[in-house]
Amino acid sequence: MTAVLIIVNILILLGLISVLYVMQRKHRSFSTRVFSGLGLGIAFGLALQYVYGSASKVMTTSVDWFNIVGNGYVTLLQMLVMPLVFISILTAFTKSQLSGNIGKIGGLIVGILIGTTAIAAMIGIGTSLAFDLQAVDIQQGEAEIARAEQLEKNLGDLENLSTPERIVSLLPGNPFLDFTGARPTSTIAVVIFAAFLGIAFLGVKRKQPEQAEMIAKMTEAVHALVMRVVTLVIRLTPYGVLALMTRVAATSDLNAIWQLGKFVVASYVALLLMFAVHILLLSLSGLNPLTYVKKVIPVLTFAFTSRSSAATLPLNIKAQHEQLGVPEGIANFAGSFGLTIGQNGCAGIYPAMLAVMIAPTVDINPLSLSFLATLVVVVALSSFGVAGVGGGATFAALIVLSTLNMPVALAGLLISIEPLIDMGRTALNVSGSMTAGLLTSKATKQLDGECYTSLQQQPTAGLS
Repeated sequence: MTAVLIIVNILILLGLISVLYVMQRKHRSFSTRVFSGLGLGIAFGLALQYVYGSASKVMTTSVDWFNIVGNGYVTLLQMLVMPLVFISILTAFTKSQLSGNIGKIGGLIVGILIGTTAIAAMIGIGTSLAFDLQAVDIQQGEAEIARAEQLEKNLGDLENLSTPERIVSLLPGNPFLDFTGARPTSTIAVVIFAAFLGIAFLGVKRKQPEQAEMIAKMTEAVHALVMRVVTLVIRLTPYGVLALMTRVAATSDLNAIWQLGKFVVASYVALLLMFAVHILLLSLSGLNPLTYVKKVIPVLTFAFTSRSSAATLPLNIKAQHEQLGVPEGIANFAGSFGLTIGQNGCAGIYPAMLAVMIAPTVDINPLSLSFLATLVVVVALSSFGVAGVGGGATFAALIVLSTLNMPVALAGLLISIEPLIDMGRTALNVSGSMTAGLLTSKATKQLDGECYTSLQQQPTAGLS
């Protein structure tokens, strides 16, 4: 009987996939299909949880099969990250997009990412205080205790790594290793490696123009091929969102969410406030914020469902360049740096909220101005090297709490609602990197204003 129920669940998912496919054949817009996948996934997942329960054999086995679609799509996007980042940045040099102001562009992007993370920390602090969040109010179960023990174990790997050492870890000591994504900072290392090759190309162009022309043609040919693969994979986004959202809705611990509802609400209030800051910054720069929201919603939706900034990178870069008018070189820098530097949600809001919650347990007044100022600075500087995958927020929290001599084990109290909060944090991280790309393009007068204001959904061309 169990096997029959599992087969029925799989067939229902296939039926929903066919609905999305019919919408594609009827040339429904990409955004419409993404949101349809999101809605269908939530409805189907909640129905499964209501019928079977989140921990039943039928549920866990069904989700394993659903993961072929959901995790398979995420894996395909991760496959694209290193080739896309490398060849896009190198192409930007061969097309002379980054030849004269790479230092200014990089500095602006990193400055915006760190600056917005400091603002995010302030918002996290204010939200925690406004909602009167305290770690002592959260009950510990077996899962929380096990998580606390794991965090204390992980802390040992971080305590001997200073901030300067984390900055040095961004450099490509072995670029071939970094192409495999073996390190949390591999993406940034590949960016730096590609930039070195690009600068070397400019030298070859001055002294050996014939060889430089050959290099440029080869680079542009590979770039065209990689971008075609990106388009093919992005076409699968509605199906991936459907499967991922089904899993989230079906397996979430609704009771734990209810019990910790106060923290969930406070977290999303903070996330929405920081998103409003992104909107405000764009408005102050002279850009229409509503246009930004309309064009990035499909990207943020995938970031929300996948909980992975790294997997969202191809969508992020493509939307920045083709929808928002950001030059491809700047889009790559902003998207790639945003994976490990200045993540507003994971490295800004979350560690700050935890620190304020935990402070009273170690006799620290969370209203002390010296404590709050120190916390903001520590959060901003500690945002270097936070991995752009699920779990990056925990890594950031470990760094911040250990720097402030706070017990890291208490960060494990929220394990039961971690996935739900992490979805919003990831979407905010991606928005932060896209905002950095836009503001940098505007500041360097390289933004394609016509592309930004155009109502045409350019990246969806070829996706129908």
